[in-house]
Amino acid sequence: MHAPAAAKGRAGVSLYTRREPDRVQVGFGSAEFDGSGRYVEADLPGVTVASLYLPSGEVGTERQDEKVRFMGEFLAYLKELRERAAADGREVLVCGDWNIAHQQADLKNWRGNTKNSGFLPEEREWLSTVLAPTAGGYVDVVRALHPDTVGPYTWWSYRGRAFDNDSGWRIDYHVSTPGLAAKAVKGFVERAATHAERWSDHAPVTVVYDI
Repeated sequence: MHAPAAAKGRAGVSLYTRREPDRVQVGFGSAEFDGSGRYVEADLPGVTVASLYLPSGEVGTERQDEKVRFMGEFLAYLKELRERAAADGREVLVCGDWNIAHQQADLKNWRGNTKNSGFLPEEREWLSTVLAPTAGGYVDVVRALHPDTVGPYTWWSYRGRAFDNDSGWRIDYHVSTPGLAAKAVKGFVERAATHAERWSDHAPVTVVYDI
């Protein structure tokens, strides 16, 4: 299942499953963003799994305005998705690049990034809302498994020696409904052994669920 971007080279998200899904949906009902290759979801037995690529943004530019608009629409959809899934007795899992480091423990140089997109107070507050039991109602699965850990980072700039120094950001998440999060056995980042062995500036985030 793939959601391509209308603007080539900008985005695109996919899901790969061992079985044929019961339902596939590209986009989340947004007139502005459904053709941008940023969201796809599929229904599997007992769970809806989604792949997300939230816009990266850049302070003071239209890209940041686009990110803010996306966040507003997507939060409303996440709440609707959670409620719909609960009514059907289903769990929800949204994986991918959320492009926000939520807490100080989620990036190495947090002091130097408080005014940069990805660690802005309003972005962090938005993610807190997604994860608040009384609001979005979702769980950051890896953080729940590693509550007192710095990182584990999932993205490192290609500039300088960020990867070698592990000067990274944790911006890729498994975000799930509480029922599924409670079944997570282990979660880890598959970081390449060396800079030369990297195939992306991101590293895969793997979570094992006992279902």
